[in-house]
Amino acid sequence: MSLIYNLLQQMAIILVIAYLFSKSPVINYFSGEKLRRKDKLVLYFVFSLLAITGTYVGLPVQDAIANIRAIGAVLAGLIGGPVLGLAVGLTAGIHRFMLGGFTAFSCGVSTTFEGLLGGLVYLYFVRRKQPGKVFLPRVALVTTLVAEVGQMLIILALSQPYHEALTLVQVIAVPMISANSVGAALFLSMIRDQRQVRDNAGASFSAKAFSVADLTLGCLSRGFNAEAAKEMVDIIRRETGVGAVAITDHEKILAFSGIGADHHLPGNLIATTETKQAIRDKTVVFADGFSNKFQCPQVSSCLLGSALVVPLQVDQQVIGTISLYEPKTKHFLNITRSFGEGLATLYSHQLLRARYEDQKSLLVRSELKLIQAQVNPHFLFNALNTIMAVSRKDVAKARDLLLQLSNFFRTNLKRSSDMTSLEEELAHVGSYLKIEEARFGERLQVVIDVPVELLDLQLPVFTLQPLIENAIKHGIADLLDNGQVQIKARRAGASAIIEIIDNAGSYQEPSDPQGLGMKLVDKRIKNSFGTNFGIEVDCITGQTTCIRINIPLRKEESNDSHPDR
Repeated sequence: MSLIYNLLQQMAIILVIAYLFSKSPVINYFSGEKLRRKDKLVLYFVFSLLAITGTYVGLPVQDAIANIRAIGAVLAGLIGGPVLGLAVGLTAGIHRFMLGGFTAFSCGVSTTFEGLLGGLVYLYFVRRKQPGKVFLPRVALVTTLVAEVGQMLIILALSQPYHEALTLVQVIAVPMISANSVGAALFLSMIRDQRQVRDNAGASFSAKAFSVADLTLGCLSRGFNAEAAKEMVDIIRRETGVGAVAITDHEKILAFSGIGADHHLPGNLIATTETKQAIRDKTVVFADGFSNKFQCPQVSSCLLGSALVVPLQVDQQVIGTISLYEPKTKHFLNITRSFGEGLATLYSHQLLRARYEDQKSLLVRSELKLIQAQVNPHFLFNALNTIMAVSRKDVAKARDLLLQLSNFFRTNLKRSSDMTSLEEELAHVGSYLKIEEARFGERLQVVIDVPVELLDLQLPVFTLQPLIENAIKHGIADLLDNGQVQIKARRAGASAIIEIIDNAGSYQEPSDPQGLGMKLVDKRIKNSFGTNFGIEVDCITGQTTCIRINIPLRKEESNDSHPDR
């Protein structure tokens, strides 16, 4: 009974070591994921030390040692697999053999066996796709119990003289089996609990990061400026509890909140060495307050003593920084450091997205200007010639055509947004068609058949005009007989189909900039609604051309049904 008590006392030493392991970087290797060679090397030294320590703290019994060496060997196999278990078991076994005694050889063999047994249990769970089970305390308990029973049998089989081996086993079997099994289970329980604490802390950190991001990303949508920065620093400081928060651009302080706000003033040029370094080197700068202290360059009595400065980067260019500060009386937590770095990464991505949206908006405006430039010159020339001819015979009609021309160009100039309604598009092309009808006379007939319920349909501006112009300019204008242009619209499930039909049938796949207007219309529809929408052309040569526009009835439907958007 006293031997059990003494072994449990020695086991307490191992548990102290386990506690120290759980507080050290070694805990990162107890992840349950596949270990790299470097990871296994670290664990080899850790568990070999544990096993050898188990021998040294053992108790001499009949020229042998009652010990808790098995804990290190079995756990090495359970956590790292057969190779690691065998390596640790062999190392600890050789060490035990070198200490001598009539059980030296048998104990060396049995320790190697225990490491290998732990590795085989690891393989069993891996092949059943249940690797996480090797961290269950009950698995460690049962595996170590079996390993220690195996050790007793090996001692009986290999140690001489047999009667002394039998006497030894009768004395040490129950104490060693109990102490090692319980010790391995408690060791793994401590490691598992510490991992759970870290996982919970990480989950809490992630939740807080996303919470702060959710509260502040809306500020960035209004631009990276002093107004947005002021809202952001207040939110970040409130949610994190740090001593102070600052946001800068690449030259000056945009906003500051917290300790030192009386001299770290918005609008001042950047003065801190850490911020300048972060901008210059495009890297995170951390002054922990101990080995590397933060010193305010403005006021020597400033209470801030540590700082984390994270650069905000867009397209590999630093556009500013986020700085978190703690006072000299408070330690800067590593989780706060990780939080600041993660938050800056989220902001950088948001700023990159905002820049992309700005560039996309500029591209849209450029495309609109390009379409307008295509329309205006030749249409204006033809319209003025038509009005001049009409004015000789019918002044009132000429005045009406001038009004239509004025409305057409006024609408062109006013269109700055990307989307409009079908009703507004029809009104715009209506002015154009009035002038073209006057130009062609009876040679052009226009038919519009659009249901009232589709007039609110949203589509990119300048969708219809370039297509109708193509139908007239490259179709109707070449006909000797009367021409007809039809504009029709209808529902088709969750989509609307708009058709522009002419009776010329002269469409040809464009091989030059002549077809640029249609290409731009198709591209802008796809950019707005997804690649499943756009323009299709059906042509029966010499008879008819149908340009079919596929538009979703509601924009949100296109976003739901087209994940490429």
